[in-house]
Amino acid sequence: MSPLRMAVTAAPFDRDLEADFARIADLIGKARAEGVGLLALPEAALGGYLANLDGGADGPPPLRQDGPEIARLAELAGDMVVVAGYCEDAGGHYYNSAVCVTGDGVLGNHRKVHQPLSEDSTYRAGDRFAAFDTPVGRLGMLICYDKAFPESARALALDGAEIVVCVSAWPGSRTNAAPDLAEDRWKRRFDLFDRARALENQIVWLSANQSGTFGDLRFVASAKIVDPGGDVVADTGVAEGMAIADLDVPHLLATARRSMGHLRDRRPEAYGPLRTG
Repeated sequence: MSPLRMAVTAAPFDRDLEADFARIADLIGKARAEGVGLLALPEAALGGYLANLDGGADGPPPLRQDGPEIARLAELAGDMVVVAGYCEDAGGHYYNSAVCVTGDGVLGNHRKVHQPLSEDSTYRAGDRFAAFDTPVGRLGMLICYDKAFPESARALALDGAEIVVCVSAWPGSRTNAAPDLAEDRWKRRFDLFDRARALENQIVWLSANQSGTFGDLRFVASAKIVDPGGDVVADTGVAEGMAIADLDVPHLLATARRSMGHLRDRRPEAYGPLRTG
């Protein structure tokens, strides 16, 4: 099997859906010109994220998974597998969601489970993690704060995910913000989570993020591709951009898991029942 060319983006998005679609079309066009088969766009790429995390901020436009906007995204994707974040309207209940599409339609959908600060004043929480099959392999999706919880990525890995795509609108620190975003402590945490989740599950990890500013938030960008050994193989840094890498995913997973298989060598009987409170 030939390597899969994959790409992650750090880009700004806001409430102007037409402008968002124009930016997405441009990014997909650039990725297609580079021969990319899997493209990750940020959290809330359709409609922008929250203007602040203090509660009461106007949320992005709610879109139905079977609505015209997601169909438009799928049409733009064509033969590429594309993951993007949006505000999902599910019967009047709103979720911070990520959708995976090709020109054939929706392949998977994930509702953000873990909600930071006041995000629950805008969205309901999702309640599951599930991998799904795509033309480029078995994928799982996470959204931003989900990656701070080891159980999230582990659940996807145990469900057979070979690649996990985590889309984010991860901001820099709100207190004692570093003048140089590259030195920001929240950026450092963002990077640590990306590398740790890939390494501990021995999976390929794609991390897309918003860039620039929106409302009170300054995003750390830092989109990256991480191999199963936890090494960053492509990275945008703290600026807007696209990072691209060619990875032979089955070979990388087999090599990483050959001698020390983190999933294979688990001892669930020793962990005891997980506490729920």
